[in-house]
Amino acid sequence: MSTERIEVDRVIHAGPADIFQVIQDPKGHVAIDSSGMLMGATGEPATKVGDTFVIHMDRQALNDYPLGIYDVTVLITTFEENKEIAWTVIGQLEPQIGHIYGYRLEPADGGTLVTSYYDWAEIDPVWRERDIFPIISETALRATLGILARNLESQ
Repeated sequence: MSTERIEVDRVIHAGPADIFQVIQDPKGHVAIDSSGMLMGATGEPATKVGDTFVIHMDRQALNDYPLGIYDVTVLITTFEENKEIAWTVIGQLEPQIGHIYGYRLEPADGGTLVTSYYDWAEIDPVWRERDIFPIISETALRATLGILARNLESQ
């Protein structure tokens, strides 16, 4: 793992299609978020690269920047149905930050190996100079996978 990318994985006892259904849906993002920042969502599930949806955010859970409630647009950058989805966040800040979040799904004994990743290797230099990354910790990524597992395995 580089110092500009976090990857965590977990076997979830559900099929790739069931998992993908959650992670391609804006409401699914909110339902499994462990950071406490995602407050709601507007839009339809992603079906291809270039799709967007809006996430209603509140950074109070992180206690870092008092931004109040604000919206960001999720722009899908990778889409392979039932295999991988990734996105960047477009907000009101200029220049755009350029960090990437995503999930990879691979068959595994008893279910699906889900890898959650967060990559800030290509962020704009303006943001790199601020030395604020990673914003989301490895622990938060692991916790989100735990919530995903709990939601799918209890059905």
